[in-house]
Amino acid sequence: MNPSQIDKSRVALRFAQAGQSYTEHAIAQKQICQHLMQLMLEHLPTRHQARVLEIGCGSGNLSHLLLQNLQIDQLILNDIYAEVQHHFAQQQQIEWRIGDIEQLELPTQLNLVTSSSALQWMTDLQAVFSKIAHALVQQGFFCFSIFGQQNLKEIKALTGQGLEYHSLPELQQVLTQTGFEVLHLSEQIKTLHFSHPKQVLQHLKATGVTATSAAHRWTKHSLQQFYHDYQQFSETDQQGQTQYLLSYHPIYCIARRTT
Repeated sequence: MNPSQIDKSRVALRFAQAGQSYTEHAIAQKQICQHLMQLMLEHLPTRHQARVLEIGCGSGNLSHLLLQNLQIDQLILNDIYAEVQHHFAQQQQIEWRIGDIEQLELPTQLNLVTSSSALQWMTDLQAVFSKIAHALVQQGFFCFSIFGQQNLKEIKALTGQGLEYHSLPELQQVLTQTGFEVLHLSEQIKTLHFSHPKQVLQHLKATGVTATSAAHRWTKHSLQQFYHDYQQFSETDQQGQTQYLLSYHPIYCIARRTT
């Protein structure tokens, strides 16, 4: 799916409907947040970050890690749907910016902008990165994870549904063009295992990832075909049980504003 074809209202609705189930099922996303936080602790010159913006906070996996590990005076949280606020207790240093980050005016004088597993939904990544650079103080940090081209490759192969993801070199180029020095850029492949292809679909629904498939309607026949075709993405474990694989492809970046 071309980024310009993303229906943001559908994305918001699917994630809102996933709600609590996201918290329980987003195993890969939680691990990605933890790894991103570790990279931040390795690269940030100080744990004191006065003004921090998180884009696409969702149920707060990264938000809570930020509060636990950094000394933040003001944490500004963004997401596209207002229901995310239910995941947070009333905390004095949290301020909300609800809406599409591509349309919103960003707060200024930020010391750190961060995001995990959200920026792949942007329709114009270069414009977003430029906007972030202008919102940061001189030498401010932009630390994020985004999904790469092998993300959910099994689903794309079988259904044709999926986002157009950016490669590592593309991200490097966009960051450089928008005034960032890249201090760290790496990628991983995380593979989840399921006992039946039906569980793969349930997992995707529970995490809101089905937001891209506006035109995709399952029938009894197409479901059976999907289950059959998914055999090509299976392997047998040590107990002789068939496991069906699903790939996540996180890319991690630590960048600093130079201009």
